[in-house]
Amino acid sequence: MSDDYQEMDRQIFDRELREFLPTKLFDAHVHFFDPSCFLPGVTFPPGHFYHKFNGDFSPSHFQDWAADALPGVELHANGFGLPTFDSDRDSTARYADRVSDNQRFYGMALVAPVDTADAVRQRVLDNRLVGFKPYPDFVTGKPVGEVMIREMLPAEQMEVANELGLAVMLHIPRPGRLADPINQTQMVELCERYPNARIIFAHVGRAYFLSNVLGGLDAIAACPNAYVDTAMINHEGVLEYAFRNFPRERLLFGSDAPIAMLRGKSVEVNNQYMYLMGEDYAIGTSIYDANHTVHFTTFYYEQLRGIRLGAERAGLSTREIEDFFFNNADRLFQSVVTNNYGGPGNPSHDDRHAVPSTATRQD
Repeated sequence: MSDDYQEMDRQIFDRELREFLPTKLFDAHVHFFDPSCFLPGVTFPPGHFYHKFNGDFSPSHFQDWAADALPGVELHANGFGLPTFDSDRDSTARYADRVSDNQRFYGMALVAPVDTADAVRQRVLDNRLVGFKPYPDFVTGKPVGEVMIREMLPAEQMEVANELGLAVMLHIPRPGRLADPINQTQMVELCERYPNARIIFAHVGRAYFLSNVLGGLDAIAACPNAYVDTAMINHEGVLEYAFRNFPRERLLFGSDAPIAMLRGKSVEVNNQYMYLMGEDYAIGTSIYDANHTVHFTTFYYEQLRGIRLGAERAGLSTREIEDFFFNNADRLFQSVVTNNYGGPGNPSHDDRHAVPSTATRQD
């Protein structure tokens, strides 16, 4: 894995983050993968961030990075594969199983609308995962900008999540994101129809700029099974708004690593956002500083900076900061493990015959 930690980064950590961060951090939104997770023959274009990490980003790689970037912090994480048609969803679930212990590292499956309820159940339970992640691009037959939440998550799949009390990591669709009225209606419908499922709305509902979040959290805040993660959000105004307007016990820290380990910053321009990039990798709406006129730290640090400012302005206590960074996610994912697997830990494949499962096996 590429590791370009710099003296500038260390100075930022010492000056701005060391005293703010608690001793344990649970990153609820991470992409873990290796070459086995992708369909045979898949190649990625030169500008894809996959190449920076040599096609391999595991919990051990994450810990190696954190040893430099987050010194003195014990790192926990929930991870899933890259949500792309180039991923093999069954292989990705098996990989998540291999790198998860359900104590410090947890895993989720990728699901597409074509996956049957039995396939989703088996993919999760056979690999002792804590839930699953759909993605708008997995919906076929219509432009991705017109996809609706209910099309990403068929009722049969959500019934499995509701029955097992699984976590669902939802990257909401549509250009309007959190402010889209169709999304607003269907987000609440999803929570109310499946009250035992834990719905995590990733990226604060993809509200990377302030006008997109204003008034957008009220409806789901009233749903006790709705959670929000902060992955790739570094706008302190958005983060302050979330801290003030969403139940703090259901806010989760997330980074979107390893993308967050790239150098850059998300900025708001005229009620829009873009990624200013210090490295020539294409992620979303990005502008690359080809002349290297700006010295960039990582998106990870920029997120932590934004969280610190947002938390200070919203008046979070030390305990609330600890809950946000660790306890909220730890309670959430441990409860899924306890409900479905009887307790923490992930036994070896040789011991799987002793693990109760209601999955329908297909030999």
